[in-house]
Amino acid sequence: MVAALEAAIMTALSRRHFIGLSSGLLVAATLPGCALTKEYQTGAQLTSTADLPEQFTVPLPVPRTAKPTDRDGADHYEITQRNAEVEILPGKKTPILGYDGEFPGPTIVSRSQRPTVVKHTNELDIPVVVHLHGGHTPPSSDGFPIDFVMPKGTHEKPHGHAAGGDIKHGHFAYEYPMRQRAATLWYHDHRMDFTGPTVYHGLAGFHLVHDDEEDALPLPKGERDIPLMIADRAFDGDGAFIYPALDPTMSEEPGVEDAYMEGVLGDVVLVNGAPWPELEVDAARYRFRILNASNARRYRLRLDPAPSSGHAFTQIGSDGGLLARPSGHDDIITAPAERFDVVIDFSKYAVGDTITMRNDLGDGSTANVMRFRVTRKASDDSEVPRELSQIEELDPGAATVTREFEFTLGGPTSDHSGMWLINGKPYDPERIDAKPRRGEIEVWRFITDVHHPVHVHLDPFQVTRRGGRGPGPYDKGWKDTVDVRPGEVVEVAIRFADYAGKYVMHCHNLEHEDMMMMSNFETL
Repeated sequence: MVAALEAAIMTALSRRHFIGLSSGLLVAATLPGCALTKEYQTGAQLTSTADLPEQFTVPLPVPRTAKPTDRDGADHYEITQRNAEVEILPGKKTPILGYDGEFPGPTIVSRSQRPTVVKHTNELDIPVVVHLHGGHTPPSSDGFPIDFVMPKGTHEKPHGHAAGGDIKHGHFAYEYPMRQRAATLWYHDHRMDFTGPTVYHGLAGFHLVHDDEEDALPLPKGERDIPLMIADRAFDGDGAFIYPALDPTMSEEPGVEDAYMEGVLGDVVLVNGAPWPELEVDAARYRFRILNASNARRYRLRLDPAPSSGHAFTQIGSDGGLLARPSGHDDIITAPAERFDVVIDFSKYAVGDTITMRNDLGDGSTANVMRFRVTRKASDDSEVPRELSQIEELDPGAATVTREFEFTLGGPTSDHSGMWLINGKPYDPERIDAKPRRGEIEVWRFITDVHHPVHVHLDPFQVTRRGGRGPGPYDKGWKDTVDVRPGEVVEVAIRFADYAGKYVMHCHNLEHEDMMMMSNFETL
């Protein structure tokens, strides 16, 4: 069975590409009746030419929280997308594309049921699109890939597929009704064909949603509630990002060099824009909102040393907010765009201890993520209750439709050779591949050749089956992105609500997305 699966993958990938994939890392997916466990990375690693800093010498930064410009009927924010230079590697300046010239961008904080309006002004040289990832959003503000916001001061039409898009010039106010529960969301560029390089160069930030249910829980709050954006990058000798784009200007020709079409991996792990940082902590519980904002890299996170008792991580939330009950993990595997909301109890360590967050899917410079240093004893009235939230379980048996989506690379004899495809088709912004009816439960089956983190816009889903069995240990709660491993089938139950219109579903390996692994659906 193992040989049959590898043969099937080989028909989808050229031998050169398959060797590149399997030369990656480790082991771990399980198919029914098989001992096959493969958890290598899907991607190729870049090598920095810059002198890299010693690990754990840079303090962890926390992204700035944006302040509303107006609160009349909604919380209004204004963000300017512009070129900037920031210090990422100590002593060097890195050119970025930045929300307000920052990387990560400023954190936006919303209240459930209270609308948020974010006006984005584009002072870059390229078109942009903003997607609120995890947002329950009308189609006009969802960030459809060809709804470009053109650079300020230009009235030229963009090239390529943009003819059918809703083109804005200079700025656009994205409207988010926030008809959703508390959750850790993020916003990032979503421009067709160029999402990989624009996010890699800095266009990403947190958007946190709070509600009364979450506020009533005795979870860690304030300075002990910290977002962690984990992303890998590579740097040249001057400190600039290295990215293997065919068009470094990000204006005309999409795509990356052939060697990196499976995905771009960096050799420097950044957390909140800092390389392998250190955070000083009290001997108390902390809440960390972990976001994998890498283009293609997956991580297996663990603490070294492990705590004296219990699990290293107590998961309290997923992509779509709180779990029904906390879930303990000794390690966490996270694919691009997934979020894991966890509590770490540093009272299980002694003052003076250092604890390293390691990445067991990395090696060399990517084997570590960050370090914590316990510096003092402190009072702590937080706790993790046994019950966190009431969550409706979607019944797949009540589904009105089952849809199947195959995520594969076009083979050498295909009309779409070298493209990443869904159901054998490259993305077409005009084609509608599914028309789900609002309020009806559907089952969507995702089938893969290699690793594909599948993201669905508009509404979250619940994983019901993985590899012929039940959900995996990291599938709990409401998800909007699911890690589908090589040769695997994952089934999810999904129900769309509120908004009729056109949305997308795609692989969140950003190089795959840019090379056509995306599909439109229209809610009716």
